[in-house]
Amino acid sequence: MSILAKPKKYLLASAVAITLIPAIPTAQAANWLMLQGTEAPNAAPTAQVWGFIQTSYQVDTSTACVPNAKACPNGGYIPPKLIGPDLTSQSSFSIDRARVGVRGQNFPLDSKVNYFFLAEFGNNGVTSSKNGKAATLTDASITLNHIPGARVRAGLFKTPGSEESFQAIHVFDWVNFSEVTNQLMLERFPNKQWTANNNPYNPALANGVSLNGFDRPVGAFRDVGIQVFDAFHFGSWEHSYALMIGNGNGIEVTDVDNHKDGYAYLSTEKIFGGEGPKRDGLKFFAWAQNGKRKFDGNHDGVYETYDRKRSGVGLKLVSKSYKLGAEYMKGTGMIFNGPDKPTWSLGGSTTDPNGDDNGLKADANGWYVDGGWLIPSTSVELDLRYDLYHRLAGRTNQLDWKTWTVGLQYHFNPKTRLTFNWATHDIGAPNFADNAGPNLNLKGIDNRYSLQLTAIF
Repeated sequence: MSILAKPKKYLLASAVAITLIPAIPTAQAANWLMLQGTEAPNAAPTAQVWGFIQTSYQVDTSTACVPNAKACPNGGYIPPKLIGPDLTSQSSFSIDRARVGVRGQNFPLDSKVNYFFLAEFGNNGVTSSKNGKAATLTDASITLNHIPGARVRAGLFKTPGSEESFQAIHVFDWVNFSEVTNQLMLERFPNKQWTANNNPYNPALANGVSLNGFDRPVGAFRDVGIQVFDAFHFGSWEHSYALMIGNGNGIEVTDVDNHKDGYAYLSTEKIFGGEGPKRDGLKFFAWAQNGKRKFDGNHDGVYETYDRKRSGVGLKLVSKSYKLGAEYMKGTGMIFNGPDKPTWSLGGSTTDPNGDDNGLKADANGWYVDGGWLIPSTSVELDLRYDLYHRLAGRTNQLDWKTWTVGLQYHFNPKTRLTFNWATHDIGAPNFADNAGPNLNLKGIDNRYSLQLTAIF
């Protein structure tokens, strides 16, 4: 379906209907490293309670796979046609996130000691797994600002990485992440015991059975460890760095092996004006992550060690009422092949971690470009994003994910907004005929419409 098809008239009508409402600036070229890790000296409160709620309604219009038909030999639906994290329906109301936290400093005892605490109560990959839903700790860190040029942060916090994963989610312009961020960076961890793949099914007949085959929560772009970081100002330029060592076990607070993950981040930004999360500027950044994961890839009772490497470069431009971002990412090892495939293999292989359908030792890469325009003298923002993701890159079973997302945001005030997204997908296996191999299961994937309300407190 064309990106300029039917929903265009609804987007334009909505924009015109509310052009007389006063504008609320939302541009963000923020330094997330500093905003999330430090407090203003002698200015931040001892304890500031804060948080946000995001509730949504999503509809996926993909068509079902029909048993014994060319569209899908196994029948039913596959995960891209269902609404996560439960994957039990094509339409759903949800509390995407409900987070509450406290942050501050030891002032007046010592303004150089900061802390950051945050817990999640919503329905998402952090709280939802085979082990059930429960409130989950997502952040608990202490920052020591005593050494000039080398601040030290320890505990559980966001790892330095891609812009989509690093920035604060409550000011994220989109309802869902780009596919390259979702699949390459939002880490899913191997089950402690080998688990067979889940087959497609019809949610209307399955009585709430989920296709999510993972026992553990997603990594949420976080890790437990220690980080040295800081930012330096030279005129209108700001240069930042971060070096971190962590467990490599996401939000779970204990380590599962003797291996540690390493993280590195560099950015430089020309600041145009403003401050905090609404700063205007042109930022360039690069990052890298390197670790290892243990998994019984051969299903022989012996756990092997696999590399997990991720890296990327990008830029973010924000000026007045418009913004533009772009980022390229690549990865090696532990390539996610879907929530229904905890073996990391498309075919559920139990003998060959090197197979062309297996993500344990595979490569992947992708990129996205997005932009936004706040219509002058209004509270309406129009957004557009394109992302491309090559999964199992260079292998026979390579899958290419191409996604356009059209967005519209209406800002009731600086802390409350309504976001509409229309995403259209083109997903295929380029090394197979249209009705062969993985393409059989990808038939019928169509549009997804999302409406999300965000309130920050």
